[in-house]
Amino acid sequence: MFPLENKFDATKWESLEPVATNLLDREINNIEDLESLFTDISDMSEHLSEAGARLYIGMTCDTENDSKQEAYMSFVEGIRPKMAEVSNKLDLKIANLSLSDSLPKRYDLILKSMRNSIELFREENIPLMVKCTKLSTEYQRITGAMTVDFQGEEYTLPQMRKFLEVNDRQIRRDAWTAVRARRMMDSERISDIFDELVKTRHQIAVNAGFENYVQYAFRSMERFDYTPQDCRSFHSSVEEHCMPLIHSINEKRRKSLGYRNLRPWDINEKSGDSPDVLGRDPLTPFNNVSELISQTSAVFHSLSGELGNMFDRLVEGDVLDLESRKGKAPGGYQYNLEKTGLPFIFMNASGQQADVETMIHEAGHAFHTMYCSDLGLIQERNYPIEFAEVASMSMELLTQPHWNEYYEREEDCQRAKKMHLESTIGLLAWICRIDSFQHWIYQNPDHTRSQLSEKWLELRVRFGPKSDWTDFEEDEALFWQTQGHLFGAPFYYIEYGIAQLGALQLWIKQMSDPEQALKSYKQAMSLGNTERLPDLFAAADIQLKFDSDHMGYLISQVDSALNALSV
Repeated sequence: MFPLENKFDATKWESLEPVATNLLDREINNIEDLESLFTDISDMSEHLSEAGARLYIGMTCDTENDSKQEAYMSFVEGIRPKMAEVSNKLDLKIANLSLSDSLPKRYDLILKSMRNSIELFREENIPLMVKCTKLSTEYQRITGAMTVDFQGEEYTLPQMRKFLEVNDRQIRRDAWTAVRARRMMDSERISDIFDELVKTRHQIAVNAGFENYVQYAFRSMERFDYTPQDCRSFHSSVEEHCMPLIHSINEKRRKSLGYRNLRPWDINEKSGDSPDVLGRDPLTPFNNVSELISQTSAVFHSLSGELGNMFDRLVEGDVLDLESRKGKAPGGYQYNLEKTGLPFIFMNASGQQADVETMIHEAGHAFHTMYCSDLGLIQERNYPIEFAEVASMSMELLTQPHWNEYYEREEDCQRAKKMHLESTIGLLAWICRIDSFQHWIYQNPDHTRSQLSEKWLELRVRFGPKSDWTDFEEDEALFWQTQGHLFGAPFYYIEYGIAQLGALQLWIKQMSDPEQALKSYKQAMSLGNTERLPDLFAAADIQLKFDSDHMGYLISQVDSALNALSV
């Protein structure tokens, strides 16, 4: 039976059931039998992972295609619940074997994860988890269908971003208000979806013996190396060191632009980006997706021949869907195709500098996947999210010296670097706002919508830019709805902040020793999930720290780099 054939269909229970029965009934008499069981479980899991990946990719690439939606939901409702029970039984089978204590060290983290899953598993939570997936998929479908008629043409919301970079303030206002008006059309249903998600997730936590979903989320996400208190320390460090710099940057912008105050269409609430203060035209790094691909290949070849060849493998493997179009889910992601052996990259490019950063970011995830692809078991390749984001965010910074592939003029290169460094600081603030928001939400699951809005606005005072939302107060109170992670990946957001600190450390290392920075990157990414999170950081010669002094040092380095740019 094993290894399973490449054509094995993991979307059908009639294919999976005999495989699962074989694994569950198998007699284990020695270490060799046990290791063989691990290998075969991994083989089945790889097929299952790729089947789910391809259905998810198909659905997000075309949210208006009913057959793709139905195929994905059929998998979510018909296959995942059954396989969750199988997985729990296999975990119990292995954990109850005395032989497990004699396994080699490579299984330590796998066994720890298995035992954690056993403790969390509740059969009554399976339909609740399916319900959460259905609700988050509905959110994606709603947002993916959003378009705006603007200046005589129809645009997706990602495509509308380009109008927010133009120098004409009235055009920016018109574009921003058009997008917000479109979002508000579905805001009531989106709030309904979120209310139901919070209620359902709280019940999942209670069923598993936890007081609230915060506690459950930290355990289910295997956050063994940091705590909610560490997150709060992170928030405080960002408030202390990032917010003064953000406010200083924005005050200079306000004065340079000659405005009495900054409005929502003058500054990006999430990243802190704004129109050029000198009135120069918006940066245009590429004209179409083909250009973006060829330029990005040149960037990676300039940085490292190895990385350039790895990126070219993605192009040749036809695993890139990059352009924005109607019916495509918002955002970007990288999804590994375990059996095919290549990662898939999804994004919504519309011709901006932010698209360059997204392309490089997702390629960084792909490199991480490719570097650890030779590890034998899927569990060894399932690296922690916090370190996955180090792979992607550090690649954004490490490629900066080669952005001349996107821009012929040095002035434009410097502008792009400045935008990126400023958004690095701005993103840290947004991360803390979202993370603080989630902690409050799930610690107070019986909150009203009014209380939710009040908390969101309170956090904006701590972590938001000092822009004026007069006449758009309702939009301001509901702006959290634009963050898809709140719906589809609860508590997956502080990872970006933790990773940004790691990425900044690799960037600082690159300044003095570029070759060693890349060696450290490769060495750490090749480990996959074979070491604890602090040890993965150490393998890259960086530190996993949250304290004020560490944050202050890194932000001061960004500030110095910004001051050194001649734009």
